[in-house]
Amino acid sequence: MELKLNKTLSKNAVDFINDDLLEDLLKQPHPDRHRVDDIIAKSMAKAPLQLDETAALLLADDPGAVEKIFEAARELKRTVYGNRIVLFAPLYIGSYCINDCGYCAFKRSNPDAQRRTLSPEDIEFQVKALENHGHKRLILVFGEHPKYDAEFIAKTVRQVYDIKEGRGEIRRVNINAAPLDHEGFRIVKAAGIGTYQIFQETYHHATYAKYHPKETMKGDFLWRLDGLSRAFECGADDMGIGALFGLYDWRYEVLGLVNHSLHLQEKYRVGPHTISFPRLRPAHGVTFDDRYMVSDDDFKRLIAILRLSVPYTGMILTARENPEIRRTVMEFGVSQIDAGSRIELGGYTEVGDAQVMEKEQFSLGDTRSLDEVMRELMQMGFVPSFCTACYRLGRTGEQFMEFAIPGWIQNYCTPNALSTLTEYLVDYASPETRKVGIKLVADEVAKIPDEKIRTTLEKYLDRIRTSDDRDFYF
Repeated sequence: MELKLNKTLSKNAVDFINDDLLEDLLKQPHPDRHRVDDIIAKSMAKAPLQLDETAALLLADDPGAVEKIFEAARELKRTVYGNRIVLFAPLYIGSYCINDCGYCAFKRSNPDAQRRTLSPEDIEFQVKALENHGHKRLILVFGEHPKYDAEFIAKTVRQVYDIKEGRGEIRRVNINAAPLDHEGFRIVKAAGIGTYQIFQETYHHATYAKYHPKETMKGDFLWRLDGLSRAFECGADDMGIGALFGLYDWRYEVLGLVNHSLHLQEKYRVGPHTISFPRLRPAHGVTFDDRYMVSDDDFKRLIAILRLSVPYTGMILTARENPEIRRTVMEFGVSQIDAGSRIELGGYTEVGDAQVMEKEQFSLGDTRSLDEVMRELMQMGFVPSFCTACYRLGRTGEQFMEFAIPGWIQNYCTPNALSTLTEYLVDYASPETRKVGIKLVADEVAKIPDEKIRTTLEKYLDRIRTSDDRDFYF
Protein backbone atom coordinates (compact mmCIF):
# COMPACT_ATOMS: atom_id res chain seq x y z
CA MET A 1 0.00 0.00 0.00
CA GLU A 2 1.47 3.35 -1.05
CA LEU A 3 0.75 6.97 -0.31
CA LYS A 4 -0.34 8.88 -3.39
CA LEU A 5 2.18 11.72 -3.43
CA ASN A 6 3.69 13.81 -6.15
CA LYS A 7 7.29 13.28 -5.09
CA THR A 8 8.57 16.52 -6.56
CA LEU A 9 11.28 18.00 -4.37
CA SER A 10 11.55 21.68 -3.52
CA LYS A 11 13.43 24.13 -5.71
CA ASN A 12 16.11 24.23 -3.01
CA ALA A 13 16.30 20.47 -2.60
CA VAL A 14 19.78 19.43 -1.55
CA ASP A 15 21.18 16.97 0.92
CA PHE A 16 22.96 19.55 3.04
CA ILE A 17 24.02 17.03 5.69
CA ASN A 18 27.69 16.20 5.12
CA ASP A 19 28.56 13.29 7.39
CA ASP A 20 32.31 13.70 6.96
CA LEU A 21 32.17 17.40 7.80
CA LEU A 22 30.14 16.88 10.96
CA GLU A 23 32.31 13.97 12.09
CA ASP A 24 35.49 15.95 11.45
CA LEU A 25 34.19 18.88 13.50
CA LEU A 26 33.88 16.52 16.46
CA LYS A 27 37.51 15.42 16.05
CA GLN A 28 38.93 18.91 16.54
CA PRO A 29 41.06 19.75 19.59
CA HIS A 30 39.12 20.72 22.66
CA PRO A 31 38.69 24.52 22.78
CA ASP A 32 40.46 26.65 25.35
CA ARG A 33 38.47 28.81 27.74
CA HIS A 34 38.88 31.94 25.63
CA ARG A 35 37.28 30.22 22.65
CA VAL A 36 34.38 29.03 24.80
CA ASP A 37 33.93 32.52 26.27
CA ASP A 38 33.88 34.12 22.81
CA ILE A 39 31.26 31.66 21.53
CA ILE A 40 29.07 32.18 24.59
CA ALA A 41 29.33 35.95 24.16
CA LYS A 42 28.12 35.65 20.57
CA SER A 43 25.17 33.55 21.64
CA MET A 44 24.26 35.97 24.42
CA ALA A 45 23.99 38.64 21.71
CA LYS A 46 21.27 36.35 20.27
CA ALA A 47 23.26 35.48 17.16
CA PRO A 48 22.83 31.89 15.90
CA LEU A 49 26.01 29.86 16.18
CA GLN A 50 27.76 28.29 13.21
CA LEU A 51 28.55 24.59 13.06
CA ASP A 52 32.17 24.96 14.17
CA GLU A 53 31.09 27.05 17.15
CA THR A 54 28.48 24.51 18.23
CA ALA A 55 31.07 21.75 17.83
CA ALA A 56 33.43 23.65 20.10
CA LEU A 57 30.79 23.76 22.85
CA LEU A 58 30.15 20.05 22.39
CA LEU A 59 33.87 19.36 22.82
CA ALA A 60 34.21 21.63 25.87
CA ASP A 61 33.70 18.96 28.48
CA ASP A 62 35.79 20.08 31.46
CA PRO A 63 33.60 20.97 34.48
CA GLY A 64 34.36 24.69 34.38
CA ALA A 65 33.42 25.05 30.71
CA VAL A 66 30.29 22.95 31.13
CA GLU A 67 29.12 25.10 34.03
CA LYS A 68 29.69 28.26 31.97
CA ILE A 69 27.52 26.76 29.22
CA PHE A 70 24.75 25.99 31.72
CA GLU A 71 24.91 29.48 33.24
CA ALA A 72 24.77 31.12 29.83
CA ALA A 73 21.85 28.94 28.72
CA ARG A 74 19.90 29.89 31.87
CA GLU A 75 20.51 33.57 31.25
CA LEU A 76 19.69 33.39 27.55
CA LYS A 77 16.48 31.51 28.27
CA ARG A 78 15.43 34.18 30.77
CA THR A 79 16.34 36.96 28.33
CA VAL A 80 14.43 35.60 25.33
CA TYR A 81 11.55 33.70 26.95
CA GLY A 82 11.35 35.02 30.48
CA ASN A 83 9.95 32.57 32.99
CA ARG A 84 7.14 31.31 30.76
CA ILE A 85 6.52 27.66 29.91
CA VAL A 86 4.02 26.93 27.14
CA LEU A 87 1.86 23.85 27.65
CA PHE A 88 0.19 21.52 25.15
CA ALA A 89 -1.09 17.97 24.87
CA PRO A 90 -0.62 15.30 22.18
CA LEU A 91 -3.66 13.66 20.62
CA TYR A 92 -2.93 10.51 18.64
CA ILE A 93 -5.38 10.19 15.74
CA GLY A 94 -4.21 7.00 14.04
CA SER A 95 -1.66 4.23 14.58
CA TYR A 96 -1.68 2.59 11.15
CA CYS A 97 1.70 2.97 9.44
CA ILE A 98 3.37 1.69 6.29
CA ASN A 99 6.87 2.32 7.66
CA ASP A 100 8.99 -0.14 9.60
CA CYS A 101 11.13 2.08 11.84
CA GLY A 102 13.27 -0.05 14.10
CA TYR A 103 12.50 1.92 17.29
CA CYS A 104 8.72 2.43 16.97
CA ALA A 105 5.89 0.28 18.34
CA PHE A 106 3.69 1.36 15.42
CA LYS A 107 6.03 -0.16 12.83
CA ARG A 108 4.18 -2.26 10.29
CA SER A 109 5.98 -5.50 11.25
CA ASN A 110 4.88 -5.34 14.89
CA PRO A 111 2.04 -7.88 15.22
CA ASP A 112 1.30 -6.84 18.81
CA ALA A 113 0.46 -3.20 18.08
CA GLN A 114 -3.25 -2.46 18.42
CA ARG A 115 -4.15 -0.50 15.28
CA ARG A 116 -6.86 2.11 15.29
CA THR A 117 -7.99 5.33 13.68
CA LEU A 118 -10.18 7.58 15.81
CA SER A 119 -13.62 8.16 14.35
CA PRO A 120 -15.13 11.68 14.33
CA GLU A 121 -17.10 10.67 17.43
CA ASP A 122 -13.93 9.39 19.12
CA ILE A 123 -12.15 12.65 18.32
CA GLU A 124 -14.99 14.66 19.82
CA PHE A 125 -14.85 12.65 23.06
CA GLN A 126 -11.06 13.07 23.30
CA VAL A 127 -11.06 16.80 22.58
CA LYS A 128 -13.86 17.49 25.05
CA ALA A 129 -11.95 15.57 27.70
CA LEU A 130 -8.86 17.67 27.01
CA GLU A 131 -10.86 20.89 27.08
CA ASN A 132 -12.43 19.87 30.39
CA HIS A 133 -8.93 19.68 31.86
CA GLY A 134 -8.06 23.15 30.55
CA HIS A 135 -5.99 22.41 27.44
CA LYS A 136 -6.06 24.93 24.59
CA ARG A 137 -3.12 23.78 22.45
CA LEU A 138 -2.91 20.32 20.86
CA ILE A 139 -0.54 18.49 18.59
CA LEU A 140 -2.26 15.88 16.45
CA VAL A 141 -0.14 12.80 15.71
CA PHE A 142 -0.66 10.61 12.64
CA GLY A 143 1.05 7.48 11.41
CA GLU A 144 2.35 7.50 7.83
CA HIS A 145 -0.41 5.72 5.96
CA PRO A 146 -2.77 6.33 3.01
CA LYS A 147 -5.61 6.72 5.54
CA TYR A 148 -3.92 9.88 6.80
CA ASP A 149 -3.49 11.97 3.68
CA ALA A 150 -3.55 15.78 3.60
CA GLU A 151 -7.33 15.94 3.18
CA PHE A 152 -7.84 13.70 6.22
CA ILE A 153 -5.42 15.76 8.31
CA ALA A 154 -7.10 19.02 7.27
CA LYS A 155 -10.58 17.64 7.99
CA THR A 156 -9.45 16.52 11.44
CA VAL A 157 -7.92 19.92 12.19
CA ARG A 158 -11.13 21.72 11.25
CA GLN A 159 -13.18 19.34 13.40
CA VAL A 160 -10.95 19.91 16.43
CA TYR A 161 -11.29 23.69 16.10
CA ASP A 162 -15.08 23.35 15.98
CA ILE A 163 -15.40 21.34 19.20
CA LYS A 164 -16.39 23.44 22.22
CA GLU A 165 -17.11 22.21 25.73
CA GLY A 166 -18.29 24.76 28.28
CA ARG A 167 -15.74 27.55 28.26
CA GLY A 168 -13.22 25.26 26.64
CA GLU A 169 -11.86 25.46 23.13
CA ILE A 170 -8.75 24.44 21.25
CA ARG A 171 -7.13 27.58 19.89
CA ARG A 172 -4.12 26.09 18.14
CA VAL A 173 -3.66 22.74 16.45
CA ASN A 174 -0.13 21.67 15.57
CA ILE A 175 0.71 18.60 13.49
CA ASN A 176 3.19 15.75 13.72
CA ALA A 177 2.83 13.72 10.54
CA ALA A 178 4.61 12.44 7.46
CA PRO A 179 6.23 14.85 5.00
CA LEU A 180 3.72 15.95 2.38
CA ASP A 181 4.04 17.00 -1.22
CA HIS A 182 3.45 20.62 -2.26
CA GLU A 183 -0.30 20.26 -2.69
CA GLY A 184 -0.57 18.48 0.65
CA PHE A 185 1.12 21.33 2.49
CA ARG A 186 -1.22 23.83 0.79
CA ILE A 187 -4.22 21.82 1.96
CA VAL A 188 -3.17 21.57 5.61
CA LYS A 189 -2.04 25.21 5.68
CA ALA A 190 -5.52 26.27 4.53
CA ALA A 191 -7.04 24.34 7.47
CA GLY A 192 -5.34 26.74 9.88
CA ILE A 193 -2.63 24.59 11.38
CA GLY A 194 0.03 25.99 13.64
CA THR A 195 3.41 24.27 13.59
CA TYR A 196 4.05 21.31 11.28
CA GLN A 197 6.63 19.00 12.85
CA ILE A 198 8.84 16.71 10.80
CA PHE A 199 11.54 14.93 12.77
CA GLN A 200 14.48 13.62 10.77
CA GLU A 201 15.01 11.14 13.65
CA THR A 202 18.73 10.87 12.87
CA TYR A 203 20.85 13.04 10.59
CA HIS A 204 23.50 10.33 10.17
CA HIS A 205 22.96 8.67 6.80
CA ALA A 206 24.10 5.14 7.67
CA THR A 207 22.11 5.12 10.90
CA TYR A 208 19.06 6.49 9.09
CA ALA A 209 19.31 3.62 6.58
CA LYS A 210 19.72 1.11 9.41
CA TYR A 211 16.46 2.07 11.14
CA HIS A 212 14.37 3.01 8.08
CA PRO A 213 14.22 0.26 5.43
CA LYS A 214 14.87 1.56 1.94
CA GLU A 215 11.64 0.18 0.46
CA THR A 216 9.48 2.21 2.89
CA MET A 217 8.31 5.80 2.47
CA LYS A 218 10.49 6.90 5.35
CA GLY A 219 13.51 5.20 3.83
CA ASP A 220 13.99 8.20 1.50
CA PHE A 221 16.38 10.43 3.48
CA LEU A 222 16.21 13.41 1.11
CA TRP A 223 12.41 13.38 0.76
CA ARG A 224 12.14 13.71 4.51
CA LEU A 225 14.96 16.25 4.85
CA ASP A 226 13.39 18.38 2.10
CA GLY A 227 9.91 18.29 3.65
CA LEU A 228 10.12 21.64 5.38
CA SER A 229 11.47 23.29 2.25
CA ARG A 230 8.37 22.16 0.36
CA ALA A 231 6.24 23.51 3.18
CA PHE A 232 7.91 26.93 2.96
CA GLU A 233 7.31 27.02 -0.79
CA CYS A 234 3.60 26.53 -0.09
CA GLY A 235 3.29 29.28 2.52
CA ALA A 236 3.54 27.11 5.64
CA ASP A 237 6.19 29.06 7.52
CA ASP A 238 5.90 27.64 11.04
CA MET A 239 7.97 24.48 11.28
CA GLY A 240 9.33 22.14 13.93
CA ILE A 241 12.36 19.88 13.63
CA GLY A 242 13.70 17.17 15.89
CA ALA A 243 16.05 14.23 16.33
CA LEU A 244 15.51 11.04 18.29
CA PHE A 245 18.47 10.88 20.63
CA GLY A 246 19.83 7.39 21.20
CA LEU A 247 20.11 6.25 17.60
CA TYR A 248 23.58 7.71 17.06
CA ASP A 249 26.19 9.92 18.79
CA TRP A 250 24.25 12.68 20.55
CA ARG A 251 26.88 15.27 19.64
CA TYR A 252 26.47 14.50 15.94
CA GLU A 253 22.69 14.85 16.20
CA VAL A 254 23.05 18.26 17.85
CA LEU A 255 25.17 19.36 14.89
CA GLY A 256 22.55 17.92 12.53
CA LEU A 257 19.80 19.98 14.16
CA VAL A 258 21.90 23.15 14.04
CA ASN A 259 22.85 22.39 10.42
CA HIS A 260 19.16 22.06 9.55
CA SER A 261 18.32 25.31 11.34
CA LEU A 262 21.06 27.22 9.52
CA HIS A 263 19.93 25.82 6.16
CA LEU A 264 16.34 26.96 6.67
CA GLN A 265 17.40 30.39 7.85
CA GLU A 266 19.75 30.82 4.90
CA LYS A 267 17.19 29.73 2.28
CA TYR A 268 13.98 31.19 3.74
CA ARG A 269 15.16 33.72 6.36
CA VAL A 270 13.19 31.66 8.88
CA GLY A 271 14.63 29.04 11.17
CA PRO A 272 12.54 26.37 12.88
CA HIS A 273 9.90 27.61 15.30
CA THR A 274 10.64 24.66 17.58
CA ILE A 275 13.30 22.03 18.12
CA SER A 276 12.52 18.73 19.85
CA PHE A 277 15.08 16.35 21.32
CA PRO A 278 13.27 13.22 22.57
CA ARG A 279 15.28 10.32 23.94
CA LEU A 280 14.56 6.72 22.99
CA ARG A 281 12.04 5.08 25.29
CA PRO A 282 10.92 1.47 25.70
CA ALA A 283 8.19 0.47 23.25
CA HIS A 284 6.06 -2.65 23.01
CA GLY A 285 7.46 -5.22 20.58
CA VAL A 286 10.64 -3.24 19.96
CA THR A 287 14.30 -3.92 20.69
CA PHE A 288 17.11 -1.60 19.68
CA ASP A 289 20.84 -1.08 20.01
CA ASP A 290 21.41 0.83 23.24
CA ARG A 291 25.06 1.82 22.75
CA TYR A 292 24.12 5.40 21.90
CA MET A 293 21.70 5.93 24.76
CA VAL A 294 22.14 9.43 26.18
CA SER A 295 22.94 9.78 29.88
CA ASP A 296 21.11 12.34 32.01
CA ASP A 297 24.22 14.49 32.26
CA ASP A 298 24.76 14.52 28.49
CA PHE A 299 21.06 15.18 27.98
CA LYS A 300 21.33 18.31 30.09
CA ARG A 301 24.38 19.42 28.14
CA LEU A 302 22.77 18.95 24.74
CA ILE A 303 19.75 21.03 25.77
CA ALA A 304 21.95 23.86 27.03
CA ILE A 305 24.09 23.78 23.88
CA LEU A 306 21.04 23.80 21.62
CA ARG A 307 19.69 26.79 23.52
CA LEU A 308 22.93 28.69 22.92
CA SER A 309 23.23 27.55 19.29
CA VAL A 310 19.72 28.49 18.16
CA PRO A 311 18.72 31.21 20.64
CA TYR A 312 15.47 32.27 18.94
CA THR A 313 13.89 28.81 18.74
CA GLY A 314 11.36 27.28 21.08
CA MET A 315 12.58 24.05 22.64
CA ILE A 316 10.18 21.23 23.43
CA LEU A 317 10.65 18.73 26.26
CA THR A 318 8.08 15.95 26.20
CA ALA A 319 6.62 13.66 28.82
CA ARG A 320 8.96 10.91 27.63
CA GLU A 321 11.17 12.27 30.42
CA ASN A 322 10.52 11.68 34.10
CA PRO A 323 9.46 14.55 36.40
CA GLU A 324 12.91 14.92 37.98
CA ILE A 325 14.65 15.49 34.65
CA ARG A 326 11.90 17.82 33.52
CA ARG A 327 12.34 19.96 36.65
CA THR A 328 16.09 20.15 36.15
CA VAL A 329 16.27 21.12 32.48
CA MET A 330 13.39 23.59 32.50
CA GLU A 331 15.73 26.32 33.67
CA PHE A 332 18.31 26.31 30.92
CA GLY A 333 16.58 25.84 27.64
CA VAL A 334 13.09 24.43 27.57
CA SER A 335 10.20 26.70 26.61
CA GLN A 336 7.42 24.18 25.86
CA ILE A 337 6.26 20.97 27.54
CA ASP A 338 3.29 18.65 27.30
CA ALA A 339 1.36 17.79 30.44
CA GLY A 340 -1.45 15.45 31.40
CA SER A 341 -0.48 13.45 28.33
CA ARG A 342 -1.83 10.10 27.18
CA ILE A 343 -0.55 8.63 23.94
CA GLU A 344 -2.83 5.61 23.62
CA LEU A 345 -5.48 5.93 20.92
CA GLY A 346 -8.50 7.07 22.93
CA GLY A 347 -6.34 7.41 26.02
CA TYR A 348 -7.97 10.52 27.47
CA THR A 349 -11.31 8.78 28.06
CA GLU A 350 -10.85 5.03 27.72
CA VAL A 351 -7.93 4.04 29.97
CA GLY A 352 -7.13 4.40 33.62
CA ASP A 353 -3.94 5.58 35.29
CA ALA A 354 -1.75 2.73 34.04
CA GLN A 355 -0.20 2.96 30.59
CA VAL A 356 -1.36 0.42 27.98
CA MET A 357 1.82 -0.40 26.10
CA GLU A 358 0.09 -2.26 23.26
CA LYS A 359 -1.71 0.97 22.36
CA GLU A 360 1.28 3.33 22.68
CA GLN A 361 4.06 4.34 20.30
CA PHE A 362 6.46 4.37 23.28
CA SER A 363 6.21 4.60 27.06
CA LEU A 364 5.91 7.89 28.93
CA GLY A 365 8.09 8.95 31.84
CA ASP A 366 5.72 11.60 33.25
CA THR A 367 2.03 10.76 33.55
CA ARG A 368 1.08 13.45 36.08
CA SER A 369 -2.11 15.41 35.53
CA LEU A 370 -2.11 18.86 33.94
CA ASP A 371 -3.16 20.37 37.27
CA GLU A 372 -0.23 18.77 39.11
CA VAL A 373 2.26 20.01 36.52
CA MET A 374 0.75 23.50 36.48
CA ARG A 375 0.99 23.79 40.26
CA GLU A 376 4.58 22.59 40.35
CA LEU A 377 5.62 24.99 37.58
CA MET A 378 4.18 27.92 39.50
CA GLN A 379 5.79 26.79 42.75
CA MET A 380 9.10 26.80 40.85
CA GLY A 381 8.49 30.37 39.70
CA PHE A 382 7.42 29.63 36.12
CA VAL A 383 4.36 31.10 34.43
CA PRO A 384 2.41 28.34 32.61
CA SER A 385 1.01 29.63 29.32
CA PHE A 386 -1.59 28.50 26.80
CA CYS A 387 -1.02 31.55 24.60
CA THR A 388 -1.72 31.24 20.87
CA ALA A 389 -1.72 34.95 19.96
CA CYS A 390 1.28 34.91 17.62
CA TYR A 391 -0.33 32.32 15.35
CA ARG A 392 -3.63 34.13 15.24
CA LEU A 393 -2.14 37.57 14.63
CA GLY A 394 0.20 36.38 11.91
CA ARG A 395 3.37 36.66 13.99
CA THR A 396 4.87 33.56 12.39
CA GLY A 397 7.72 32.85 10.02
CA GLU A 398 9.93 35.81 9.26
CA GLN A 399 7.89 38.20 11.39
CA PHE A 400 8.25 35.93 14.40
CA MET A 401 12.01 35.83 13.83
CA GLU A 402 12.13 39.63 13.80
CA PHE A 403 10.46 39.71 17.21
CA ALA A 404 12.10 36.65 18.75
CA ILE A 405 15.76 37.20 17.92
CA PRO A 406 16.06 40.54 19.79
CA GLY A 407 13.80 39.26 22.58
CA TRP A 408 10.92 41.66 21.89
CA ILE A 409 8.41 38.82 21.85
CA GLN A 410 8.36 38.92 25.66
CA ASN A 411 6.46 42.20 25.49
CA TYR A 412 3.51 40.24 24.15
CA CYS A 413 4.02 36.79 25.59
CA THR A 414 4.16 37.61 29.29
CA PRO A 415 0.79 39.40 29.46
CA ASN A 416 -0.75 36.81 27.13
CA ALA A 417 0.57 34.03 29.35
CA LEU A 418 -0.96 35.64 32.43
CA SER A 419 -4.30 36.01 30.65
CA THR A 420 -4.46 32.33 29.65
CA LEU A 421 -3.20 31.27 33.08
CA THR A 422 -5.98 33.22 34.74
CA GLU A 423 -8.52 31.48 32.49
CA TYR A 424 -7.16 28.15 33.70
CA LEU A 425 -7.22 29.18 37.35
CA VAL A 426 -10.83 30.38 37.18
CA ASP A 427 -12.23 27.60 35.00
CA TYR A 428 -10.29 24.41 35.74
CA ALA A 429 -7.74 24.58 38.57
CA SER A 430 -8.00 22.65 41.82
CA PRO A 431 -8.31 24.85 44.94
CA GLU A 432 -4.66 24.22 45.84
CA THR A 433 -3.43 25.13 42.36
CA ARG A 434 -5.71 28.18 42.22
CA LYS A 435 -4.27 29.49 45.47
CA VAL A 436 -0.70 29.22 44.20
CA GLY A 437 -1.69 30.77 40.89
CA ILE A 438 -3.53 33.79 42.23
CA LYS A 439 -0.42 34.94 44.08
CA LEU A 440 1.86 34.25 41.11
CA VAL A 441 -0.34 36.23 38.70
CA ALA A 442 -0.47 39.21 41.06
CA ASP A 443 3.30 39.20 41.47
CA GLU A 444 3.93 38.91 37.72
CA VAL A 445 1.45 41.64 36.77
CA ALA A 446 3.21 44.02 39.15
CA LYS A 447 6.52 43.38 37.35
CA ILE A 448 5.26 44.46 33.90
CA PRO A 449 7.19 47.68 33.17
CA ASP A 450 4.88 49.15 30.52
CA GLU A 451 2.10 50.92 32.41
CA LYS A 452 -0.32 50.89 29.46
CA ILE A 453 0.07 47.13 28.96
CA ARG A 454 -0.16 46.51 32.69
CA THR A 455 -3.36 48.55 33.03
CA THR A 456 -4.99 46.90 30.02
CA LEU A 457 -4.02 43.44 31.28
CA GLU A 458 -5.53 44.15 34.69
CA LYS A 459 -8.83 45.02 32.99
CA TYR A 460 -8.71 41.81 30.98
CA LEU A 461 -7.99 39.70 34.06
CA ASP A 462 -10.85 41.32 35.97
CA ARG A 463 -13.28 40.48 33.15
CA ILE A 464 -12.07 36.87 33.11
CA ARG A 465 -12.65 36.59 36.85
CA THR A 466 -16.09 38.22 36.86
CA SER A 467 -17.70 37.20 33.56
CA ASP A 468 -17.75 34.61 30.81
CA ASP A 469 -15.48 36.77 28.63
CA ARG A 470 -12.35 34.94 27.53
CA ASP A 471 -9.57 34.96 24.95
CA PHE A 472 -7.95 38.35 25.47
CA TYR A 473 -4.54 38.84 23.96
CA PHE A 474 -1.99 41.42 22.86
